Amino acid sequence: MGELGKSLAGKFIVLDGPDGSGKTTQLDLLAEHLASHGADVQRAHDPGGTAVGEKIRQILLDRDNGPISATCETMLFMASRAQLVAERIRPALEAGKVVLCDRFISATVAYQGASGVDPKSIIEIGNIAVQGVWPDLTVILDVPVDVGMRRIGVPRGKRKRAGESGRSRPLFGDRMETRESEYHESVRANFLKLCRGNLYPRPVVRVDGNQDTQRVFTQILARLERAFGPRSGSVPIE
Repeated sequence: MGELGKSLAGKFIVLDGPDGSGKTTQLDLLAEHLASHGADVQRAHDPGGTAVGEKIRQILLDRDNGPISATCETMLFMASRAQLVAERIRPALEAGKVVLCDRFISATVAYQGASGVDPKSIIEIGNIAVQGVWPDLTVILDVPVDVGMRRIGVPRGKRKRAGESGRSRPLFGDRMETRESEYHESVRANFLKLCRGNLYPRPVVRVDGNQDTQRVFTQILARLERAFGPRSGSVPIE
């Protein structure tokens, strides 16, 4: 097994970021890379990942469900997360696997925080939901909103602006993706605050996602080496 694979045994890594940041693609590359070097990898995605979680995910993302309060959204995300940790993440970590997860509590801080929920309250509720199981490292793939929207297939002329009725334009994407551009700008800003501040209980780092796929992947590996490699104790996580 490669040195990085060994050092990641029993570690919990999350890739997160704005819509269209490329996190799912990068998670695929990372899982394949670590597995090819002998690591025992457990994949997960949030919300969802369990039978109960997938039902909650459908409620959260189905645009036909209409308005859901930001507080209700927060609680639904946490309910899905609680089951994911209990059923899949904690057992995998205890078995010495490296857990790679597509989104986690960082996403709720960014998205529901942009809807007005206090980030500190989100962290407190999150800690109850996950019973102290926080990622050892969260990597935020940062992209400008226009880039992210283009990647997920929302044409510039169809991007909602504040005050526009959802009925006035065709809708693209799920219930979160179809919100106005200003909302997504706030989401991105919240992700960047997580990278800069001390709000999150465990380290959060930024990688520029507005690059070609291989370069982004190389930088993610560099972040993991810095955090968990042989020299990790002598090089601070930025």
